[in-house]
Amino acid sequence: MSSLASPSASPSPVHHDAEVIGLVGLAHGTSHFFHLMLPPLFPWLMKDFSLTYTEAGLLMTVFFTISGIGQAAAGFVVDRIGARPVLLFGIGMLAISGLVVGAAGSYPMLILAAAVAGLGNSIFHPADFTLLNHRVTQARLGHAFSVHGLSGNLGWAAAPVFMAGIAGVAGWQAAGYSAAVVGLVVFVILWRRRSVLDDVAAEAVVTHSAQAAAAPPNQFAFLASGAVWLCFGFFFLTTAAFGILQNYSPAILGNVYGVSLALATGGLTAYLLGSAAGMITGGFVAARSNRNDRVIAIALSLAALMALLLASAAVPTIMLLPLMIVMGFGVGLAGPNRDLLVRRAATSQFGKTSFGRVYGFVYSGLDVGLAASPLLFGPLLDAGRFNAALIAVAVLQGASLLTALRVGTTARATAIAT
Repeated sequence: MSSLASPSASPSPVHHDAEVIGLVGLAHGTSHFFHLMLPPLFPWLMKDFSLTYTEAGLLMTVFFTISGIGQAAAGFVVDRIGARPVLLFGIGMLAISGLVVGAAGSYPMLILAAAVAGLGNSIFHPADFTLLNHRVTQARLGHAFSVHGLSGNLGWAAAPVFMAGIAGVAGWQAAGYSAAVVGLVVFVILWRRRSVLDDVAAEAVVTHSAQAAAAPPNQFAFLASGAVWLCFGFFFLTTAAFGILQNYSPAILGNVYGVSLALATGGLTAYLLGSAAGMITGGFVAARSNRNDRVIAIALSLAALMALLLASAAVPTIMLLPLMIVMGFGVGLAGPNRDLLVRRAATSQFGKTSFGRVYGFVYSGLDVGLAASPLLFGPLLDAGRFNAALIAVAVLQGASLLTALRVGTTARATAIAT
């Protein structure tokens, strides 16, 4: 029996877990940085290439479409060859996308840059979570998932300042090349510490017969699992709600409350800061709770309530930023608990050998939600229904918490049955 146990079953040294968490967090923050490599450059790109808003927006549609498709496929590759080479490939593709932006002389080149970046981005959730699950002590996974989510937020926060700042001083081409340097530096760091990320070597050697006994009937068996589809739906719903805020919160707050653009834009910053604080807190909560679905339900109920209060248009303007902070805190608090819930749903049916493909598929719901949100809810803003967009945020968050509760119930029932 001992030969079949994963090394993560016994406590790992704290410094080892910390390094794994830090390296994976660095990679995840880099992927989120490249999410926003192009949007801060839109004012320059639209001017130099005579682009419409639709043409500029199409670049991000290409990014998230390829990322979503690639993420579902990347999970199978991770399960077959290990997470480390896939992670290095992703970082390399992100660095190359920056080079393509810097060298772009036409709109098709920009589309190519978005496609390359989307391909690079596609691998991170299956690779990251496989590494964390294989290389970090289970008792510290809640903190690991917390840092993972927080690093993503930091990447989002850094990209606009970095890209627009360089573009304003040296031009958008220099900003593209500078993004490539960021990707290259991170690649070198991960390469030099690659032994820490060797998830294949970390797994105990298992006999062929034991592997065959543990393996599902076929590589796509997970697609027949209701829990897996519920997890996919959960991610779609939560990121569709976030997509409304990410893309439109300045316009929504500005029109509903008549505040300045600076204050309305500050609403998104407040949301992201609250989300970061929630993720840190959520790591401690997740590590001490076996009912992550209930934590998610409470956290998203809080977030949905804040969205409804904002939609009422009855909130004093002085309370806008605090309410956005609380909403973000609720969503952030749900994050680490969400990741542990997906882990429980995956292992209860398919075991640790399926981490890559299960994580890859369910987290592709993130890309689908972000890609679909502008198409689904942009018309509300075009019609001047800004309050309705906030109501939509609350409805989506409410639907996602119900989905989380169902995932938890299904995972527990499956674990008992087996």
